[in-house]
Amino acid sequence: MELDKIDQLAAKAFEGYIVRKDLLEQFRKTYPVPTYVIEFLLGRYCATTDEVEIQEGLEIVKRQLQDRTVRTGEEEYFKSKAREKGAVKLIDIITAKLDTNTDSYIANLPSLLLNKVRISEEIVKANDRMLTGGFYAEIELEYDAVIAQENNGRPFGVKNIRPIQLSQRNVLDTLYKGREHFTLDEWKDLLIRSVGMEASSLSEKAKNLLFVRMIPFVERNYNLIELGPRGTGKSHLYQQISPYSHLVSGGKATVAKMFVNNGPSAERGLVCKYDVVCFDEVSGVSFDQKDGVNIMKGYMESGEFSRGKEPIRADGGIVMVGNFDVDVEHQQRISHLFGPMPKEMRDDTAFMDRIHAFAPGWDFPKLNKSYFTSHFGLVSDFLAECWTRLRDTSRISSVLPRIDYGGALSGRDTTAVNKTLNGLLKLMQPNPDVPISDELLEWAIKISLEYRRRVKEQQKRIGSAEFRNTHFSYRIGENGVETFVTTPEIHSENTISEDPLPPGQIWALNAGGLEESTGLYKIEINSSPGSGVKILNKPAPPQFQESVRYAEQNLYSKCKELVGDRDARLNEFSIQLRAFDSSKSGNGMGVAVLMGMCSALLEKNTKGGLVLVGQLNLGGSLDTVFNAVNLAEIAVEKGATTLLIPLNARKQLNDLSDDMITKINIQYYTDLKDCLIKTLLD
Repeated sequence: MELDKIDQLAAKAFEGYIVRKDLLEQFRKTYPVPTYVIEFLLGRYCATTDEVEIQEGLEIVKRQLQDRTVRTGEEEYFKSKAREKGAVKLIDIITAKLDTNTDSYIANLPSLLLNKVRISEEIVKANDRMLTGGFYAEIELEYDAVIAQENNGRPFGVKNIRPIQLSQRNVLDTLYKGREHFTLDEWKDLLIRSVGMEASSLSEKAKNLLFVRMIPFVERNYNLIELGPRGTGKSHLYQQISPYSHLVSGGKATVAKMFVNNGPSAERGLVCKYDVVCFDEVSGVSFDQKDGVNIMKGYMESGEFSRGKEPIRADGGIVMVGNFDVDVEHQQRISHLFGPMPKEMRDDTAFMDRIHAFAPGWDFPKLNKSYFTSHFGLVSDFLAECWTRLRDTSRISSVLPRIDYGGALSGRDTTAVNKTLNGLLKLMQPNPDVPISDELLEWAIKISLEYRRRVKEQQKRIGSAEFRNTHFSYRIGENGVETFVTTPEIHSENTISEDPLPPGQIWALNAGGLEESTGLYKIEINSSPGSGVKILNKPAPPQFQESVRYAEQNLYSKCKELVGDRDARLNEFSIQLRAFDSSKSGNGMGVAVLMGMCSALLEKNTKGGLVLVGQLNLGGSLDTVFNAVNLAEIAVEKGATTLLIPLNARKQLNDLSDDMITKINIQYYTDLKDCLIKTLLD
């Protein structure tokens, strides 16, 4: 394999902490252990770019996995080896429990089918995660022939264990120093490679989804849901990458196992022991007690649960992943996006409110070999250790003064968005001493708002009036432009959305005529220092060129009236016309182009759900509209909530049917200034 720029940077910045991710493939399905266990060994013996050293290390790893992992059918062989030699070393997941009959702890080693293995109190106390879900470790198992002769004797005992995880204290210093060598895009690619994927084969949306999957590892009490098609690796990260994560497969989840055991042991549950608890195949999950969902809802809200005398605090995040049986468009037609959840949760808006982000699983491709990387990435145990330490840090307080969220966000929305934002910023720029750039901040805010808005849109669908305002927006800095963030799956591209549009963008209908039908257009205009107008469509339709010329001349002649003290002649306008129907000429777009130019100059959003009709001439007067009823019907069909049309069409619209008149708000404008006031968002 040829090293690319990111490989070379990683080798220099993280010497001894990188591993070639394709080395896993020869071991992954051969040995019955998760990825991070294999990478723990690869990181110990193959953390180098020297091909000779890698090959030598691979031999050692292969030998250790052969000698220490137990395949099905080899159980008796390992037990026999322990008897002959007095002890044997193996790699296995170890769990333990208190045996009240003998007042001692016993361990369970599933690969050897042993469930009554002696283990000292000291080992259990030093590694108390073995009392809940257990963890992988290198175990030295001893055999005592004398004890074997006793009645109910337990000849096997755990002599020593070494948890398979990194325990160095200075990992964050290494991470901070290494991060300095990378640009933001290079760092994103390295993170993606570190979890085994190849960044160059993923879309931007898929990359963003992957980063959000990482947030529960770096952000305390983070609640995430991801639903989507099968085979997109939703549970991969939570099962294979970190020993601080625990996967609960579909089925019954006991309150005692999740939270706390009310028995004599008062043993703390999974949310106390792990950074992330992931419910796989969430549609099949149910609790053993009626109040299980309520306890979980309370925990997801506050990070506390009460079972007995005093409340218990924990910081494990809750992640739920599951599958749609249909595509996302059909799912929205038949129900809402929480449809595959268990019945106790799917229509509960209070439960939904506690979800910080809904990750769109449909944005990630079905996995095949082309999506896995053969380049270098950070060793999983180093990465996992860095992530768990980042939970103690925060980046949000340093950026909040720069952000102004729109009025649609409730208190819970803001909390959820800030948690997602904090997680993304920690992943991208972990060092608290390095400032966050506007570019990084805006990227993270857009994802945070979109993923939270997806939750609110489902609450709105269920019919709760309190969730009806979903127009999430933000502004960066005092002079920043208000930007609205949408969830793409709600509207198709050729449908008019209720969300306000960015400055310079506007929906319009042309009036049509003898030779051309009516059609929907979207005009997108950018304003920058310079002069004149540049139409980006190549070739530009002649009739649209004429509309732009009329708009430009009217802007110059009515500049003060429309945009105040801004001088339109000192700006260059880049204009793009997008046609969504058979009508392609852009005829009759003069008023819409002028409104778009004014919106871009004033840096003001245009109203959501609005579609504009109107053609003007060089003198600024408005052409008569002859087919107003037809235009209103098309506006409704295209999803518009408001039709803005010249006053000369009023009499025609008296003939609009009662059904149509209830579906659209018709507003009239008398002149260009009146039109601009009614087009721009207040």
